[in-house]
Amino acid sequence: MDSEPLQLRRLGRRPYVPVWEAMRAHTAARGSETPDALWLVEHEPVYTLGRNAATEHLLDAGEIPVVAVDRGGQITYHGPGQVLAYVLLDLRRRGWAVRGLVEALEQGVIDLLAEHEVVGARRPGAPGVYVDGAKVAALGLRVRRGCTYHGLALNVDMDLAPFARINPCGFVGLPVTQLSALGVRLDAEAAASSLARHLRRRLDRPTFRGAAAPAGTEIPTMEADPR
Repeated sequence: MDSEPLQLRRLGRRPYVPVWEAMRAHTAARGSETPDALWLVEHEPVYTLGRNAATEHLLDAGEIPVVAVDRGGQITYHGPGQVLAYVLLDLRRRGWAVRGLVEALEQGVIDLLAEHEVVGARRPGAPGVYVDGAKVAALGLRVRRGCTYHGLALNVDMDLAPFARINPCGFVGLPVTQLSALGVRLDAEAAASSLARHLRRRLDRPTFRGAAAPAGTEIPTMEADPR
């Protein structure tokens, strides 16, 4: 079925919790005519613990806040220089499968990388995008009543040191990279614009078909174990 184009919201730099609460409220209040949306944001430094997170994977939070959230998966880090693309969609209305949506999000990042002659790849059983085995984009969704929130995090030009204070994805030694280290010279604002363009091109296509997601579905999130 055809759907209206995604509404784009640029939120700038915000603390994590108010944006998370806004996503939950938006999803809870959705009606059959609520437009689908793509929210772009950078967060202040924060570690987030998924519903399956083991505390031993938080090695040394230091001064960085830790927030337990309502997604699956383990622990990850968000901070300035990382672009978050939160995807608030009604899967049932679009007739999409969850797996198709995950693949569309990953493909949007792969397309962005290809535009800069960088080869991005998927990893079986570990949602996200990798370059030479290092994770450049992490992906996680929560589905309630057939509607998604959360989304993906693209490392652009950030301080990667906080990742060394956790076991990213609950996996010791998982390498993490970013656009700047791959020779892609974009600041966060330009990267957000490019990411939005590629994601909208993928998400505005009614090509990802399949059964509607069951209520309460959790997709292995930004910390899916790559093993």
